[in-house]
Amino acid sequence: MAYGAVYAYLGISLLLIAGFVAVVMVLARLLSPSRQGSVDKRATYETSEKTVTDPWRPFPVRYYVFALTFLIFDVEALFLFPWAVVYGDLGLYGFVQMTIFVGILTVGLIYEWKKGALKWV
Repeated sequence: MAYGAVYAYLGISLLLIAGFVAVVMVLARLLSPSRQGSVDKRATYETSEKTVTDPWRPFPVRYYVFALTFLIFDVEALFLFPWAVVYGDLGLYGFVQMTIFVGILTVGLIYEWKKGALKWV
């Protein structure tokens, strides 16, 4: 197949995709309700709860560090399950590698703990 035909198929596909997106956006605009609703509906929270602080105030960095720590140990669990399944085939080499991996994560956890990153308040 010539390169021109490949580019033609690509161009047609992109035009079809752009056309589909445009049609869906126009239909959504035409079919959506035009009435804005009450003041409560336009509030930050629709539950009629009054906000305690400014909703646009950024979260402290420690919350992100806490979330990333959870994510790291979640990924560690994903690595440990397949390793445990093939543990017998890996032998001492696989055991040493996983020990190093868990050791590095443990050192990181101890570092975060000493720095106070795991305190929620």
